[in-house]
Amino acid sequence: MNLPIRIATAHRLPLLSARALPFLSLRGAPKLGLLPVLSQRRLRVGLSSQMAQSLEKCDVGIESTLGVVHPATEDYAEEAIQALKTGKVIAVPTDTLYGFACDACSLEAVNRIYKIKGRKHTSPLAICVGDVPDIKRFAVTDHLPHGLLDSLLPGPVTVVLRRGESSDLEKSLNPGLDSIGVRVPDCNFIRLLARGSGIALALTSANLSGQPSSVCIQDFDNLWQRCAFVYDGGVLPSGRAGSTIVDLTRLGKYKFLDQEGKHPVHAVLSLWGRRLSKMEEDLDDYSFCTIQL
Repeated sequence: MNLPIRIATAHRLPLLSARALPFLSLRGAPKLGLLPVLSQRRLRVGLSSQMAQSLEKCDVGIESTLGVVHPATEDYAEEAIQALKTGKVIAVPTDTLYGFACDACSLEAVNRIYKIKGRKHTSPLAICVGDVPDIKRFAVTDHLPHGLLDSLLPGPVTVVLRRGESSDLEKSLNPGLDSIGVRVPDCNFIRLLARGSGIALALTSANLSGQPSSVCIQDFDNLWQRCAFVYDGGVLPSGRAGSTIVDLTRLGKYKFLDQEGKHPVHAVLSLWGRRLSKMEEDLDDYSFCTIQL
């Protein structure tokens, strides 16, 4: 005998229903934290909220309550610029690693980025500007040969220079130091943000202090909720190598502080040394030397 099949509907969830929970938001929904029906079902069958959330990340691109994820494209640049101007911290790709960025002239923003990193204020941060000519607004470049910075930047290089006495950089940025590391990454998105905001961006790697650096946004998904926005530029090909750091604070001298990247900094600076020698400049002023640390 064929009996009609009865379907118990009393406990079924509507296909499009959503329950307000504080820790997660559905893409495009108000930031009250709407948990999709799939996670509701997982919670119903006894999965912990943390496990349900982790599984949900595998199903769709989920954003945390604060760390909304967008592609790192020009379409989202204005949104990022406004966040920076209001003292927020965002996560962005660069030409080396993913980084946290904020307004380097804002005390509130600088304090926030140190807090997110779990980093002491005695540990220095670099700044990022949109173009090489912008560097002189924040650092001393008068002692450098014309064209030297253009031969190094944009690229995976941090140049350490003396901080400009009249610059607007926040005083809590690198306290006790009269120098500042400056970057012009070879990355269109972050340069677009620096140009559009008209400020220097404080820039540090997107990870907790002492932890491995990040080459994709999943590497630091535990920190998304601490950022206003997370901008996804895909997997970066750097192999977790940061920028090469070279000290150019002294007239005619250069010193490597950290040589991680693949940029031929040594060859470029050596070439400049030979050029200056051919111009019969004072070798005491332009005796380019390298020190590996």
